Amino acid sequence: MSKMKKLIFILLLAFVMPISITYSQTADSVPDRKVSSATEKFDPIAATNAYINSISTKDKAMSDQYFEGGYWLILWSMVVDIIVAIVFLFYGLSKWMKKISLRVKNVNLQNLIYIMFYLVFSFLLAFPYSFYKDFIREHHYGLSNLSFGAWLGEDLISLAVNVVLLSILLVIIYFAIRKAKERWWIWAAIISTAFMVVVLFIGPVFIAPLYNSYTELPAGKVRNEILSLARANGIPTDHVYEFDASKQTKRISANVSGIGKTIRISLNDNLLNRCSPAEIKSVMAHEMGHYVLHHMQKYLLFFVIMFFLGFWLCHKTFYWLLRIWGKKWDITGISDIGGLPLLMVILSFYLFLATPITNSYSRQTEAEADIFGLNAAREPDGFAQAAMMTSEYRKADPGHWEEIIFYDHPSPRSRILMAMKWKAENLNNSDEISQKE
Repeated sequence: MSKMKKLIFILLLAFVMPISITYSQTADSVPDRKVSSATEKFDPIAATNAYINSISTKDKAMSDQYFEGGYWLILWSMVVDIIVAIVFLFYGLSKWMKKISLRVKNVNLQNLIYIMFYLVFSFLLAFPYSFYKDFIREHHYGLSNLSFGAWLGEDLISLAVNVVLLSILLVIIYFAIRKAKERWWIWAAIISTAFMVVVLFIGPVFIAPLYNSYTELPAGKVRNEILSLARANGIPTDHVYEFDASKQTKRISANVSGIGKTIRISLNDNLLNRCSPAEIKSVMAHEMGHYVLHHMQKYLLFFVIMFFLGFWLCHKTFYWLLRIWGKKWDITGISDIGGLPLLMVILSFYLFLATPITNSYSRQTEAEADIFGLNAAREPDGFAQAAMMTSEYRKADPGHWEEIIFYDHPSPRSRILMAMKWKAENLNNSDEISQKE
């Protein structure tokens, strides 16, 4: 992932990560779990093992290979970021862009021109790596339905979004740098947080439709059950949208997104076409859990802290590197727009080091939403079957530290075990579950 994409990822994170969960694989590929009566002894661990062991050896090997390869991609993405920064700083590209931008007198326009050049050239320099990671590799593992033309089109849309949003953000941050001087990092964190809130508001309405078509889900049993679940849990919306993710992937997904008047519930066509009512209900209950448990607000607070730490680290590291190579790079200080490539690679390195922290925080909130979803939907086997579907692209049974470091969602085993423990505790107390079994 390029520096550009990493920053926009952080700023859009509350729009994407805390409100969405994705699944793949067909619903009929999981075992049918039955218990003859509520009083029959039910073993959560045995039930979990039965689910995990139902994955074929071939499918498990492919899933493990794909997910473990992602560990290396975290490192290689950082290496690519460093290479891109070297091209800008050591091979004169940054100096050339700065020279072009100085042709205008207004400093904000100078910065805007440089930033737009930087975002476009970063995209082009990292494109071969992005092409491998996001197109070739995804097709090799059967996780993408996009043709090259369609994939490139979406990549160019992302570039356009990044240029617009990041240009605005960075111009404002550099304005704050000039005014606040040594305390610039405090204002940069505040501005980034405010920007994230704006993106949260406009994302569902203006950004998501750039990639998919959203239409109101037709009246019927599925819509009625989703809205009933929403009303029961205090989610203030009457809008349920379907979007055409099948053109991009086989995975199923859903989310509760937006703030204020833009709050909406969305689920993709794969979820509707490939999943049982119990699976749909369990997935939607999980998504609603993020809203009810205020995960959006908690993510904002979490990233306020991350922003402050990250920009403070950039502040300290920037001047240390400037003392070594500042003259060669023709960078006079932190307010010099020519230092943007350096600032971005430092931030990228910070995000790289923070991966276990951000993953662990995300994984914890996802686990909280899982518990909420189980209590709201009361569909433990539907949830377990949905969790099994992630095994097509997520290693189903990782080691303890492997899950802590690399997983931003609980592993399939962790999720299924949670569902089976919930089921065991409720078998003797729920006539509803007994009747379903």
